[in-house]
Amino acid sequence: QACTYPCRCPSQPLQCPAGTSHVLDACGCCKVCARQLGELCSLQKPCDHHKGLYCDFSKIHRGSGICLAHEGATCDLLGKIYHNGESFQPTCKLQCICMDGAIGCIPLCSEDLRLPSPDCPNPRRVKFRNKCCEEWICEEGGEENRFETAMAVFREDPAHKPELNNLQENCLVQTTEWSACSKSCGMGISARVTNDNPQCRLEKETRLCMVQPCDFPMEKTKRGKKCVRTPKPRQSLHFEFSGCTSTRSYRPKFCGSCTDGRCCTPYVTSTVEVEFRCPEGDFFQRKMMFIKMCSCHYDCPRDNDIFLATYHRRMIGDHV
Repeated sequence: QACTYPCRCPSQPLQCPAGTSHVLDACGCCKVCARQLGELCSLQKPCDHHKGLYCDFSKIHRGSGICLAHEGATCDLLGKIYHNGESFQPTCKLQCICMDGAIGCIPLCSEDLRLPSPDCPNPRRVKFRNKCCEEWICEEGGEENRFETAMAVFREDPAHKPELNNLQENCLVQTTEWSACSKSCGMGISARVTNDNPQCRLEKETRLCMVQPCDFPMEKTKRGKKCVRTPKPRQSLHFEFSGCTSTRSYRPKFCGSCTDGRCCTPYVTSTVEVEFRCPEGDFFQRKMMFIKMCSCHYDCPRDNDIFLATYHRRMIGDHV
């Protein structure tokens, strides 16, 4: 189809299946749901290039093609083989994709937590029949304990009880420390739980983190020293995340390494909003960790600790 200008895009927000990218059409006008492996494609319906897919026009005629993946390693999950670029659901709660031998997944169920509050003093997660994801319900409690169960997160003021329409003013903010970065080098994820929101509801919050770049040159260990500091980069650098680049450059601090079996990890950090720009022209913001101080210790994370969840060391002194 010929392109028409000025661009006219649907007013309704784009609704795509979980794990499907939003990409520009061939006219550079409107975002469309990217076609996946094995699906029909065209200039107006491009393949998901974020997953290494391309439109092969040699197999189908009349301006249509089929989405194929570039050469890459297959993935083995519980004895089942998946091809490079193939999307699959190992369970109803996960949407996964094979990317050159590595498997990446996103949850299809909400992982939010719910804290007792005046409008919901007894929240409980329930599994409903014929539904994959558990859902929160509010059990009705007696009037005498309606506020008692909620006072753990609300300021005690004998003058008045928290009103249902005034949750944030009476909310006693509770926030856990940030978890350790999910990767020892390169871009990872750190998480915490907080109820600092208008609903005073306990929710999971994430931020990007980088302990050190994977290709950063390390200094040689000085004589008599067992650990080496990682210097600040001499030139400012741009962060990269999911194929997008930070709009401004930074000179962050990184943690070093030790030769005596200890780990060097962030100890005091700050959290800053970083803006990213994608090749398609989109902008988005993500919270990101910036290191102020590192510490050396023997409580080292195990390989692949983001999946095994065996690493419980926490950082202190975070300042937003």
